[in-house]
Amino acid sequence: MSSKKSEKAAKVRISITNVGSELSFDCPSTPAEIKSAVTAALTAQTPLSLQDVQGHEIIVPADKIGYVEIGEPAERRVGFGVV
Repeated sequence: MSSKKSEKAAKVRISITNVGSELSFDCPSTPAEIKSAVTAALTAQTPLSLQDVQGHEIIVPADKIGYVEIGEPAERRVGFGVV
């Protein structure tokens, strides 16, 4: 995978309990794949492991996950049209 930001990447935000900031990254997986990985980690109480678009692996213990927000990839708009 290239190191450039993928246009198809889903935006992921993970809140970690007892930590003031959150993890935010672009994931090349589909939102359905991410949701499946989160559900599996929470059900089995195993670490959640996701990869960002640059190939870095993000691992979060299941018992430390506050919430996971998955954003759909946005279509890029060009021009000055009214939204």
